Amino acid sequence: MSYETFYQRSINDPEAFWAEQARRIDWQTPFTRPLNYDNPPFARWFCGGKTNLCHNAIDRWLPSQPEALALIAVSAETGEERTFTFRELHAEVNRTAAMLQTLGVSRGDRVLVYMPMIAEAHITLLACARIGAIHSVVFGGFASHSLAARIDDARPVLIVSADGGSRGGKVIPYKKLLDDAISLAEYPPKRVLLVDRGLAPMQCVAERDVDYATLRAQHLDAQVPVVWLESSETSCILYTSGTTGKPKGVQRDVGGYAVALATTMATIFGGKAGGVFFCTSDIGWVVGHSYIVYAPLLAGMATVVFEGTPTWPDCSVWWKIVEKYQVSRMFSAPTAIRVLKKFPTAQIRNHDISSLEVLYLAGEPLDEPTASWVTETLGIPVIDNYWQTESGWPIMAIARELSDRPTRLGSPGVPMFGYHVKLLNEHTGQECAANEKGMVVIEGPLPPGCIQTIWGNDERFVNTYWSLFDRPVYATFDWGIRDDDGYYFILGRTDDVINIAGHRLGTREIEESISGYGNVAEVAVVGVKDAVKGQVAVAFVIPKQGDSLLLRDVAQEEEQAIQHRVDDQIGHFGRPARIYFVSQLPKTRSGKMLRRAMQAICEGRDPGDLTTIEDPNALVEIRRALGE
Repeated sequence: MSYETFYQRSINDPEAFWAEQARRIDWQTPFTRPLNYDNPPFARWFCGGKTNLCHNAIDRWLPSQPEALALIAVSAETGEERTFTFRELHAEVNRTAAMLQTLGVSRGDRVLVYMPMIAEAHITLLACARIGAIHSVVFGGFASHSLAARIDDARPVLIVSADGGSRGGKVIPYKKLLDDAISLAEYPPKRVLLVDRGLAPMQCVAERDVDYATLRAQHLDAQVPVVWLESSETSCILYTSGTTGKPKGVQRDVGGYAVALATTMATIFGGKAGGVFFCTSDIGWVVGHSYIVYAPLLAGMATVVFEGTPTWPDCSVWWKIVEKYQVSRMFSAPTAIRVLKKFPTAQIRNHDISSLEVLYLAGEPLDEPTASWVTETLGIPVIDNYWQTESGWPIMAIARELSDRPTRLGSPGVPMFGYHVKLLNEHTGQECAANEKGMVVIEGPLPPGCIQTIWGNDERFVNTYWSLFDRPVYATFDWGIRDDDGYYFILGRTDDVINIAGHRLGTREIEESISGYGNVAEVAVVGVKDAVKGQVAVAFVIPKQGDSLLLRDVAQEEEQAIQHRVDDQIGHFGRPARIYFVSQLPKTRSGKMLRRAMQAICEGRDPGDLTTIEDPNALVEIRRALGE
């Protein structure tokens, strides 16, 4: 079946289409109705069916491949490597499930996981799924104030954490952050389960804090039966930033999520039982949540849990893993590739990565220079894909297992099955023609695996995502354009648009132009208030000359050359008013650029909540460049 036929079936007859895809997982009780959309925009998938994510990830593989690798946990920070077969992972998940039950966790209870990228984090999530508890992952090292807000929203009965994590050789003590968050929270948990890695000192609270290893030793022979859940029951809450400052808890179901991920592994990511899937994200971000914790195991593949950065202790660290464990599929972010781009390619090519068949990239737009560099360096196909925390899996990509459609540089591809994507004019709400910029929207119902609602706030779900236009469509808040062949190009967030003397430009358009200049390793563009033009573009550029900054006279020449390039490619109205050369750019731990913080600093404003920033020194660097 061609992808075009596959896609059209998902749009024209979604109930029949998804009923077929549901055969990819096990159901304890068959569903009676594929879709209930009687109360739009709330969609319920596979109504009446009972299933379990943990069963489908582990138990169903035990008869056919019990000794196949299931989990590979590698810490470049501590040098520790641990592997688990499906049989061994099943035993560990049973032990942890028994531990959770001992601590009072039952079906429907929330368990907040605040952990580094270690095996216990992954095992805890699977154990929650096994007993029907709802897990909420907050990435490790998140600041106390923001962590407290998530505790109060989810109201967990238990938090699972650790003494600390490590990133780039620097220990991050979690316990103090967690204790401060609990003291700030209005609804603190009754119990805290702690993994002691010996990285940071911990002060345990009597009657509340429990040692993971001690409790595990009491449940070594535990056998915990799977709790079968109705498909629409909640599996997890994953928080994403909200425009009001209060985080949005993206609520996801059980059956729809399992079916969607299983389908993507078969059609987009080429997952085959016995293979190894290496997603370099964090389980606290949606890419890691979907494609580290669940999707590879649903396909019978081993999944890699990696603690570290792409350049610590050197830039060969990922490729050692690829070589040692024969990784066949890899998933990362453009930011990480741009970081690697600054280092000698010999450190990649010195390793045998012949097992690696495809690299997938997501999390932000993939610029053409980075795509070209990584394709040439690795010698394999590089597949961009576009999605959001809310969608849970790709909205746009190239489904290589169903289509020989070529990739197109700068484009994440075409809409994936189930997503009825449109581009709408922000003012008129009318559909855009080819090569006309509009907002990317999705007609309801959203396909399985997507956001059900905002946890505890249906009204906010409707008002945030479904009320922007007169017609019932989900707003992504991303600008896009579609070419004559149906390929989409994402031009940045609608709130990242710069209005320069009446010309509306996405920051992505200017960044694309600048990134193609020979001495640019990475770039971020922001719109800054201007008394005459309304806004002007300001660019911050990391030159390829390592971390050393350009000399003043050279910098002036480079700035002028870059400005001329933008003039030529976009027009004089897109020319950055200033280009500053810096050694690093402020990003979140997931790799997203903190453009709003840079914009605020340029305008002399408070940059706001910076709890997600990876390295605060990056903001110091921005201020230095501005002469502050």
